[in-house]
Amino acid sequence: MRRLSKLFVLLAALAVLAAACGTSDDTTTTSGEAAATTTTAAATDEPTTTEAMEEMEAYLFAASLPLTGDFAVPGQLHNSGYEFCVEEINRLGGLDGHQVVYLGEDNQSDPEQTVAQTQRFIDVEGADVLLGTFSSLLTFPATTVARDSGYVYPVPSGGALRIWERGYENIFYFQQNAAELIGFSPLAMIDYYVEQGVMDSAPASVAIVDADDFFASAIVTGLDGGEVRLPGGGDVIAEVEGFLNNTATNPHGIEVVYKETWPIPFTDWNTLAQNMKDSGAEMVVAATASPDEAVSLVNAMATVDYQPKLVYMSQGAQIDFMETLQGNEQHQVIHASWHELANYDSTLAGQPYTNQDFIDGYTAFSGGPPDEDVAIPFSVCQGMAQAILGTGGVDQAAMNQWLNERSAGDPVQTILGDFYWDERGLPFERSHIMVQWQDGVLAFVYPIGAFPGTVDLIYPKDPYE
Repeated sequence: MRRLSKLFVLLAALAVLAAACGTSDDTTTTSGEAAATTTTAAATDEPTTTEAMEEMEAYLFAASLPLTGDFAVPGQLHNSGYEFCVEEINRLGGLDGHQVVYLGEDNQSDPEQTVAQTQRFIDVEGADVLLGTFSSLLTFPATTVARDSGYVYPVPSGGALRIWERGYENIFYFQQNAAELIGFSPLAMIDYYVEQGVMDSAPASVAIVDADDFFASAIVTGLDGGEVRLPGGGDVIAEVEGFLNNTATNPHGIEVVYKETWPIPFTDWNTLAQNMKDSGAEMVVAATASPDEAVSLVNAMATVDYQPKLVYMSQGAQIDFMETLQGNEQHQVIHASWHELANYDSTLAGQPYTNQDFIDGYTAFSGGPPDEDVAIPFSVCQGMAQAILGTGGVDQAAMNQWLNERSAGDPVQTILGDFYWDERGLPFERSHIMVQWQDGVLAFVYPIGAFPGTVDLIYPKDPYE
């Protein structure tokens, strides 16, 4: 736990430093029919019948999501997480007697569609709760729409610091930290395993490659330094030294020997992989915008026979990633926000709700186990359900104030852990989980001591085939 405490302190310090510097052919999904004739209401001791719930106006939860296009894989999983959460809320009796109806629409991975749909949810559909979209690219404009309309906007997957340095008071991040701070976790993991003797030495060199994407570029900036700007060459809102440029966070002197950013969409993966191989880098950091890109890059590295000792990717914790690569996912390292062994206390519809409840329920709901792209939006939905119960309704200003008033002693409790936020909407005292694919299982390898079930990192990784 000593090293975990050190991680929290460093992340907190870095967060403070960054702050100081600084319609169409939509696919629509709906969910929300009552699951049983009689259920138990969350906030009272009285049973709530389906008929009684139907007499009360349902709460509408709405999300604009990338169900097609570049971000379709995580977007569809986010949609499934929201759908399941709404089904569970209704199964548990709704929210103060109200059923919840879910409206999810396809923004085709397009920012303009995201803006139009979000505005329509507010002005036409009269949504009671907005649920956040996937990717920083889409989150950036959606949060402005919500802010201008006085709506709370909980964010599942939009970690670029430029989102959080604009002074918005209506946004709340339901992951561990801003994207610029993520790179600390793999470096801390390397340092730990060198100290423990699991790794004879740290990799001497690294190739850093990333998508031309808000989130992916932000991870690289956090690792190798640079300016954080508003989109379109706007104002500089933070100066970041870079974890690799600081001996405190890079004590083993890992040297950057290759950097490349690919455009979206991108197809020339084999050339990129060959250039990485030619650099001789012993480690790869790949900040991707989607799991599809991560799969394409791994396949390309296998094709050109590039065999780095360690590969860390920002995407790849999804079951589809493993099933698509058919063995070449072995020993890939990914940062994660959720793991089945991370058993936090949480609530849903006013009742205790465990991580195992989530795993068992979702498996029955979908026919397969969840991954983090289901768990993250589920936690967003949990948080908004708690805000409704905490304020006794769906008044946006009241919910916003309630979320801003959360604290260490009285947090929002989700399957991802406790959340309370700073003035920007970034969570306090959270670090990412480092996971590694080991024989078909996404093993929990760092931080050590946070939960039972952690296993040692395998290094060097097995060769690609």
